[in-house]
Amino acid sequence: MSDENKSIHDFDFDLICEYFSGLERQGPGSPEMTLKALSFVENLTGESSIADIGCGTGGQTMVLARHTGGHITGIDLFPKFIDLFNTNAGKLNMQHRVKGIVGSMDNLPFREEELDLIWSEGAIYNIGFERGLTYWKRFLKPGGFVAVTEVSWFSENRPEEITRFWMEAYPGIDTISNQIALMQKSGFTPVAHFILPDSCWTENFYAPQPEAQKAFLRKHEGNQAAIDFIASERHEEQLYSKYMEYYGYVFFIGRKV
Repeated sequence: MSDENKSIHDFDFDLICEYFSGLERQGPGSPEMTLKALSFVENLTGESSIADIGCGTGGQTMVLARHTGGHITGIDLFPKFIDLFNTNAGKLNMQHRVKGIVGSMDNLPFREEELDLIWSEGAIYNIGFERGLTYWKRFLKPGGFVAVTEVSWFSENRPEEITRFWMEAYPGIDTISNQIALMQKSGFTPVAHFILPDSCWTENFYAPQPEAQKAFLRKHEGNQAAIDFIASERHEEQLYSKYMEYYGYVFFIGRKV
């Protein structure tokens, strides 16, 4: 595998964390799409318990907090992300009901049937779509909601180059219809799904990166691992530009049966 074809999982956690902590978004998305997904979630109150799993620095979490009541717990593996998350909550004067904690999405600190809503944007791939939904479901109250974004194929027929890239980076990638079937198999009634527009990738995720990449490479001058990491990020962006009609992120909203 060439350096530019490495997936993000092939790189050092500290490098990944350092790079993405300097970006407002750690993955494709937008406040508008967060709110669109939230519009399909019912029965939230000022007493509701919400978890944002793989929350990063909390961009989408703060959008949720502005438009919901209740208490929100953000969980991420990277302590630096959680430090920034809690700083961001404090800046918005939401620290009394929005709190980030360091933790793993496959070992959640909640009681069974404690949560009204589980949110996860651009992160469930770390555990796998079906495995994540099946495990997380136990922490939702009956009738509770899950809302996740997952990278998905838009077509059964795809160019070999992009198929090969994703099979190496994330073999769990699947078509939308198969993912809806997995959601049902995992014990959820599918409520809604929609594709994130290209702008969530191009404008919100990729556009801010060239400046961040220059600064990152200056700081890590001569560090081959850092050079390879940025090469892989640039390659991923080039592939998206070339093949965006074949794949992207899809928001899936389901209700626990």
